Amino acid sequence: MTDPLSSLLRAAHLMSPSRLASIVAAHGRAMGVSETVLYLADYEQVILLPLPGDGVPGRQELPVEGTMAGRSFRRVEVLTSSAGRGVRLWAPLLDGVERLGVVELTLPSAPDEEYEVRLKAFVSLVAELLVTKDAYSDVFARLRRRKTLSLAAEMQWELLPPLTFGTDRVVITGGLEPAYDVGGDSFDYAVNGDTADLLVIDSVGHGLPSAVLASVAISAYRHARRGMLDLPEIAAEVNAAVAGQFPGSQFATAVIARLDLDSGRLRWINAGHPEPMILRGSSLVQPPRCAPARPLGLQEGKPLCCETRLEPGDRLLLYTDGITEARSPDGEFFGEQRLADFVLSASAAGDRAPETVRRLMRSVLTHQADQLQDDASIVVLEWLTGDEQEMVP
Repeated sequence: MTDPLSSLLRAAHLMSPSRLASIVAAHGRAMGVSETVLYLADYEQVILLPLPGDGVPGRQELPVEGTMAGRSFRRVEVLTSSAGRGVRLWAPLLDGVERLGVVELTLPSAPDEEYEVRLKAFVSLVAELLVTKDAYSDVFARLRRRKTLSLAAEMQWELLPPLTFGTDRVVITGGLEPAYDVGGDSFDYAVNGDTADLLVIDSVGHGLPSAVLASVAISAYRHARRGMLDLPEIAAEVNAAVAGQFPGSQFATAVIARLDLDSGRLRWINAGHPEPMILRGSSLVQPPRCAPARPLGLQEGKPLCCETRLEPGDRLLLYTDGITEARSPDGEFFGEQRLADFVLSASAAGDRAPETVRRLMRSVLTHQADQLQDDASIVVLEWLTGDEQEMVP
C-alpha cells in the first residue's frame, strides 16, 4: 500500500500551484481525513483566507482574532473542536517558525498519539509545498491580498526576506506597514554561521521613488554583506550606491547591525536613524551613547561603529520613526517608552516575537485611528531567550 506522505511528495514534483489545495485534500482523505482546508494569512495578518480547489469544501474567511483558527495561528498551537460526530483539528502552517496560515482537518474521532504524529508530518509537508510552489505562481499572492497593492508596496514585499526566522539561539521577526501602500521602509537580515546581520532602512520621500531608492540600498547591502565586508565597508558601499544613483538631496536613514551569536557582541552603524533599543528582563536598557553618522547617500568617508554586548534573553529592536512618531488624532506620539512597554508586556503575557510584532503593528495603526502618516517598520531579534523551542507546536 502506498504511503500517502510519500505519494504527496512524489506528486509535488509536477504539481501545478493552482491544484495544491485539491491534491492535498485528496491525500488527506487517503490518511483518513474527511476534509482538509488550507487557510493563508493576508498581508496584514488579520484574516485567514481559505485556498479553494476541487474536492475542497467551501469555507468563509476567518478573522485571526476571536476564532479557533486564529488562536491556532496566534499561539502556534494544535487545537481541537467538535465537528458533528467527529473532531476538527486546527494546526498552524509553518515555514520554519514563520506562520503562513492554518490547516483545518476533519476526522471521525480524536487521533491517537501515532496518528497525530503522522498528521503533523502531513501538515509540515503541506507548509513546505506552499513555500516551494509560491515561487512559481501568483495563486497564493493573489489570495493573500485583500485589496490592490501599490507598485511601491509590490516592490517592497518582493524585496523582503521571510518575516520570521529562528534557530535554537536566535529568533528574528519583522513587520511592515501600511501593508498595501508602503514605500520607503524596509528591512533585511541574514544568519551565517555564528553571525546575525540586520538592516532597517527608511528612504526619504514616499511612493515609487522611495521604494526604488530602498531597493538599490538593500541590493547594495546584500552585495557587500555577501562579499564578507565589515560594517564600515558595507555602509560605504551602500552610501556609494545611493549617492551614485540618486544625486542631490535623496538619502536613506538606516541601522546596519551585526551580532556575534556566541558572545553577544553587538556592533552597529547608525546612519541618521532612531537608536537601537535593548530590552532586558522587564527593563529598557539604553545602549552606550554613540554619535550617529550621516544618512546613506550623504556620508563622506567610512562611518564609525558603535558597540555593546547583549546578555542571554535580551531583545533587540530596530525600527523606523514611523512607529515612535505615529501620532494620535489629538497629537500624542506613540513614543519609545510605549514601544518598549508594549513588547515587554506582550512577552510577559507569553506572546512570541511574531505575534508580538503582529499585535504591535495593529496597535500603531489603532493609535493613529488607522490613518498612518508615515511608513512603519520594525525588526525584533531575540537572543538565547530559551523560548526558541516554543515557536513550534
